[in-house]
Amino acid sequence: MTTMTRVDESVTVWVSDDGVPQRLVWRSERYRVSDVPTRLTPTFPGWQTEQVFDPRITHPLEPRESWRFQATSERGDTHVFDVSREPYNSLWRLLRTYD
Repeated sequence: MTTMTRVDESVTVWVSDDGVPQRLVWRSERYRVSDVPTRLTPTFPGWQTEQVFDPRITHPLEPRESWRFQATSERGDTHVFDVSREPYNSLWRLLRTYD
C-alpha cells in the first residue's frame, strides 16, 4: 500500500542543463533521482491543500514548475517526491512524498 504524505518544506534540487531534477537534499539526506522524472502540469501555490485560493487574492497566481520523481538516498531509502519551484525566486518546495 502506498502512503502519501503532504510535506511543504524547503528542499535543494539540482537539475540538468534541460531543467530536469537529478538530485535532492531533504532533511539533511541526499537523494539521487533513480527513475525518469515526470513534469506535472503547471500548478499554482496551494495546489496541495484543500483550499487552493485565498479569497483575498486579487490577481492571478503564477503557475509553478512541478515534478514527480523517484529518488534513492545513499542509505538505500527510496521515495517518490513531488517538488515545485517558486516562480519568483527559484526556490524549491517539497510538497508530497509517497512511500
